[in-house]
Parts: sequence; structure tokens; C-alpha cells
Amino acid sequence: MSTLNAILLGLIQGLTEFLPISSSAHISIFGQLMGTTNPGAAFTAIIQIGTETAVLLYFRRDIWNILSAWFACLFGRNGKDLQHRLGSNNVDARMGWYIIMGSLPIVILGVLFDDAIETYLRNLWITATMLIVFAIILYIADTLSRQNLNNKDLNTARAIVYGIAQALAVIPGVSRSGGVISAGLFMNFSRVSAAKYAFLLAMPAVFGSGVYELIKAVMHNEYTAALGFPGWGPTVIATLVAFIVGYLVIIAFLKIISTYSYKLFSYYRLVLGIAVIIMLLTGVLQ
Repeated sequence: MSTLNAILLGLIQGLTEFLPISSSAHISIFGQLMGTTNPGAAFTAIIQIGTETAVLLYFRRDIWNILSAWFACLFGRNGKDLQHRLGSNNVDARMGWYIIMGSLPIVILGVLFDDAIETYLRNLWITATMLIVFAIILYIADTLSRQNLNNKDLNTARAIVYGIAQALAVIPGVSRSGGVISAGLFMNFSRVSAAKYAFLLAMPAVFGSGVYELIKAVMHNEYTAALGFPGWGPTVIATLVAFIVGYLVIIAFLKIISTYSYKLFSYYRLVLGIAVIIMLLTGVLQ
């Protein structure tokens, strides 16, 4: 992979990670269109560390509040009973528990289907199908949602639903943010609340996946090379570009959805999914 292609893929990752349009789908599609082989799951997971670092920077105050409250309730001397330690009297501490609960489904699926995620599920026919299916789901969710809840209304059941929705993102084309946002809208959370929770919920899973693939890339060079890993130079460049672009996209995205609906993203997903099918049928994509 050339330096230019690495920059372009980092740009694509930064632009698409937080939008409900599937960054992994875009990396696979445009990787081929740029004349490179499929960058593979290792490359995709590692450069996501860049975009999640942007989330860490942008939401640093929220993350600090959640972590400090969670540790204080769980280990503090004032925790006189189990309910208090589980955050019954603190919204931020409860948020910490909800993020943990919501992260479990994708961790379990990631471990159980590790091989499939890195091979069979990266089939572009599956990706195109998921782009179209979740375009429809996002459109329906945005249309029907009453949007009368915010993240203070989270509870255990809703956190589990969010977690299951995020777990579907192991399939390229679904979109981690798209799945979580759609679930939030169906549960009548506001557009902004659903998006912010999608950002926070993604952090443990994405950082965990990225570090896991990073370790595998270091320890098993032959294995990752067989899966299309392009090497450290392009990967580092793409990760840095993804961080810078991702930070700017977070700012823009939250402003856009505070005024406009998600329907534009649904239309984009639909068009892209159809375009991928056409390119597969004509041999432009493999």
C-alpha cells in the first residue's frame, strides 16, 4: 500500500466511522477501487484506534465524570450497599455500568466468530446487502421515533438493547453507530442522545479490538500478512489521519443531527449498496 493510499484510507475512516454508513464497508470498497487489495480486518481495527482517540479527546470531560463516579461508587467507602455500588444514586456511575453491559455482546460475538469476521463476513455481497437493509431500518427508526428520551433515561433493559445493536456491527455494512443509533431511535431517544451514547459505547469494543489486532500483527506477521495487512508504515499514517479527520467529523456530525434527520444517511447507504452490487456484477469489485 502506498503512502497516498494510506492517507486516503485514513481519510475515509475518519469521515465514516461516526456516521451511520459503516466505515468498514467503505474501507473494503474504496480499498479495492484504489487498486489495493482488501486491507483486511487487522488494518481496519487498528486504524479505528485513531478515530476512537478522537472520541476520547472530544468527550474527555464526560468520560472522566463517568470513570471517576463509577470507581467512587464501586470502591468508595460511602458504598454501604450493593445498589449504591451499582450507581443507584449517581447517573454517571450508572452510565459506566450500562457501557460495560452494552459492550459484552460485541465482545462475546467477536471472540466466538473471530475467524469469520476476518474472512467470510468481509464478502462484499454481504456488505452491500447490509448497507441496504440497515438503510431501511435507519429510515424507519428516524421516522417513527418520538425522541422524547435522553441518556438520563437509560436503564438496564435499554442498555442491553443498545449492546445487541452494537454487536451486529461485526458484519461489515451494518455500521456500529448506525445500529446503535437505530436502536436508540426505536426506543424513542433523541437523535443527539443516541449519537452521543453510540460514541461512548463504542470505545471499549473498538479500543479492545484495535489493541487485540495490534498485538496479533506484532506477534504473528505471517498470519496478518495472509489477511491483507499492508504493513506498519501505511497503518500508522492511516491511523493519524483518521484521528485528525475523525475529531472534526464529531463536531460537524453533532451539529448536523441537532437540526436535521438521519434520512440523508439512509439514502446514501441505499445508493452505495446498489452501486456495490452493480460493481460486483460487472466485475469492477471482487
